[in-house]
Amino acid sequence: MQYIEVKCHIQPADLGNEIVTAFLAEIGYESFMETEDGTLLAYIQQAFFNEKKLKHLLDGKNVDFTFSYEINTIQEENWNAVWESNYKPVLIENTCFIRAPFHEKRKNVQYDIVIEPKMSFGTAHHETTALMISYLLEEDCNNKTVLDMGSGTGVLAILASIKNAKKVYAIDNDEWAYDNCIENFERNKVKNIQAILGNANHIPNIQFDIITANINRNVLVQDMNTYVQHLKPTGIVLLSGFYANEDMDIIKANAATHGLHYHSYKQKNQWAAVKFYK
Repeated sequence: MQYIEVKCHIQPADLGNEIVTAFLAEIGYESFMETEDGTLLAYIQQAFFNEKKLKHLLDGKNVDFTFSYEINTIQEENWNAVWESNYKPVLIENTCFIRAPFHEKRKNVQYDIVIEPKMSFGTAHHETTALMISYLLEEDCNNKTVLDMGSGTGVLAILASIKNAKKVYAIDNDEWAYDNCIENFERNKVKNIQAILGNANHIPNIQFDIITANINRNVLVQDMNTYVQHLKPTGIVLLSGFYANEDMDIIKANAATHGLHYHSYKQKNQWAAVKFYK
């Protein structure tokens, strides 16, 4: 059996990768991976590959990104090697090690998280996830209630849990991400996380000490007031998924409108994460 690897070039990647992943999954693609530069790799058995469907994937769909692709054929005996060579473990702040099940555990790190990404995002390869992890590492999660919006693989929720959060809720509107979260929670033996399939309308009617949201600028702006309504008076909000130069002022202004106070920001390449408090 042979596999086809489709290397998807999507600009901007943060707007298009998740959408393209969903459409490819509908036509039989089995596995997905996002490389460090934002390239989306998609895999399908050669017997099910149909380039015509790929070529017309976005026909009739109103999207705000460009899409092109390259095709490679992979022999079955090389499949695992290709997957593993494309997926590298990530070390954040010399403290948090995020790896796949086939990577060896690293000694002398405080937090060891095992993630099998499948069709969801949040592997720490992308700058926004790495920035959010960096921020969360600085926070005292002990006995705190945490909300992770746009949870992807659940890596932020898992980190909050193993940092002794009292209860964590992980919400994503993608069913693949929801299922992947549950698998990763079990894989990391965390018991106090509740996965929810939905959006900001599905946030439980409780107040949170920490809210993380790694989505995109438009959704963050749209849901900012909802986050504030669910935030304790002493709570903090960590946001990412947007560009430092293009979006930062918009995010800060919107947060201020809803009563949040700016604390700080982190930047990696063109991406940013920002911390607010109530």
